[in-house]
Amino acid sequence: MSQQATPTRPERRGPLRRALPLLAAAWLVLEIWLVTVVAGALGWGPALLLLIAGVFVGGAVIKRAGARAFSAAVEQSKNPQSAQPQTGTTMTVLAGVLLMVPGFLSDLVALTLLLPPTRALWRMAGRRLAGSALRSTAPVGADRFADAVRLQEQMRIHRPDGKVIQGEVVDPARGPQGPDTEYRPPITN
Repeated sequence: MSQQATPTRPERRGPLRRALPLLAAAWLVLEIWLVTVVAGALGWGPALLLLIAGVFVGGAVIKRAGARAFSAAVEQSKNPQSAQPQTGTTMTVLAGVLLMVPGFLSDLVALTLLLPPTRALWRMAGRRLAGSALRSTAPVGADRFADAVRLQEQMRIHRPDGKVIQGEVVDPARGPQGPDTEYRPPITN
């Protein structure tokens, strides 16, 4: 009695995931167009200086966010009850990275991530987007983390000395599957 493997359908991609390459290409075209417009209005020298300044400002923003996160972690480790949860660090780091990316459109998006009123809008949109992405890709009742843990446990073989060998459990009745599974007697000369 052999078990037939049921063919699985490929996982459906959500609309955002399908449109992501097109959005990235449109973003790049807009960045290049905006740099040429700003360079036409200000001149290439000042436009280049603005782009270089964005790299340094972005680095400073990332450094400041990292220092704030580190001090919050130290404070929380000293006194867990009095520490306030640190929110917005991820958005601040993302804003710093966007400032470091050459282009004025990315700088504008970074500024919206840094300002409190627009940051709240980004946070709300992020929660909504993350919720819809989880609903659209995961089947009802599926727990991807639990599946990953189960798979990891299946891939481990424990030796008596405590060492872990990565591998796969093969059903002895079925044997290994593949094109080279037939027995070949050794060639003797």
